[in-house]
Amino acid sequence: MGLIDQTAQSYYDGDDYGNYQFVSLTDIINQFMLIYVGEDKIIPKAKRLDVAFHAQRALAELSFDTFKSCKAQEITVPATLQMILPQDYVNYTKISWVDSAGIKHLMYPVSKTSNPSSNPLQDSAGDFTLQAVGALSDSSSDIVLDNEYKDVLVGMRVIGPYIPNDTFVSATANSSSVTTITIDDGTGTVVFPTESNSGTTLTFENTDGSLLLPQKSSFIVENLSWNLTDYKITGTASELEDIEIGMILSHDNFPVGTVVTNIYTTTIVVDQLPDTAVTSGGEITFVSSDLKDSDTWSNYKSGTPSENQDDYQDDTYWPMDGSRYGLDPQHAQANGSFYIDCVSGKIHFSSNISGKTVILDYISDSLGTDGEMQVHKFAEEAMYRWILHAIASGKIQTQQLVPRLKKEKFAAIRTAKLRLSNLKIEELTQILRGKSKQIKH
Repeated sequence: MGLIDQTAQSYYDGDDYGNYQFVSLTDIINQFMLIYVGEDKIIPKAKRLDVAFHAQRALAELSFDTFKSCKAQEITVPATLQMILPQDYVNYTKISWVDSAGIKHLMYPVSKTSNPSSNPLQDSAGDFTLQAVGALSDSSSDIVLDNEYKDVLVGMRVIGPYIPNDTFVSATANSSSVTTITIDDGTGTVVFPTESNSGTTLTFENTDGSLLLPQKSSFIVENLSWNLTDYKITGTASELEDIEIGMILSHDNFPVGTVVTNIYTTTIVVDQLPDTAVTSGGEITFVSSDLKDSDTWSNYKSGTPSENQDDYQDDTYWPMDGSRYGLDPQHAQANGSFYIDCVSGKIHFSSNISGKTVILDYISDSLGTDGEMQVHKFAEEAMYRWILHAIASGKIQTQQLVPRLKKEKFAAIRTAKLRLSNLKIEELTQILRGKSKQIKH
């Protein structure tokens, strides 16, 4: 119950400073079971598991709008202009960038943009389809397409005239900006077109029926070699510059879904072995595992924020030049902007924030780790009243107490908010002194 069980010397020699102001959730539960549960008490009988559940719910709910938010994360914004949300993130209180003097500059959210899912591949008519014109031969499983198609990958289904049902791409090759595919039945058995035709329109689909989404990048690398005994692919360093860890291989000698796990100088390491050795001249398509950025996000991050567009012809900043008519208040500041993509779990920043140090002050539910499950002593009574009301509301025998306990719960929460607001009369007095100054219009 708050008794100090360590000496002053051991406290200052340790690193758990200021912890006396908190009570652990375990102590809250133990003390509730001792004081409020039992014969001739408000709650005659209650399982410890029920009390623990309601205690955690109370801690989470009070963390959102009553407890002070002390969590913050600092990062340097990379060229991607994205920040991954912290593991225990629930909501933010403010996002700001820090200047060379360590002063925060508050940023504002942009409400009129977002990061939708990537555009599916479309043809000139707007249909969600990937098509190519191929030259068929009834005596060959190879089909020469009319152009280079990096989006045609091994494992895709091929549909078209003179193409048997359940036909798949088993291999791709590219030469002189032209793609050649090899087809089979999906089990390795070669398939031939039923007729020869020099201008057949072919449609390519995912085997699961999902729309084809453009990947962020894809590269065709030639003059590679590999063997059956290790997971290495060798080439020249200059040709491997664009290959990144996590990329997916598209080649008939490697299982579908083979991933690049490491790259160094002239060697690529993958996670699956090939079924055929190639001593030289091998060609592999490497596809990024990330989808292409949506057009909305690409335009937002590449655009120059309006607050930075100044002709520098004089010492007057342009928003003061009579050009403020119709200006949206969220853009009437020079600190940059951001929006949060809840699907990807990332914060997206405007282009003028690249390279700056950004601080995210955020709210958690205080249930992330055991060390977080603690309650400020100013809100200890609010915790007891919350649990008491929740337990009584769930029992038939104590329904007559619920209205009274509900009032006591809200009263305790109001008291906790006032205490935790940390208002100091001297600080308020200093602020009010500044309010007495005449405001010129």
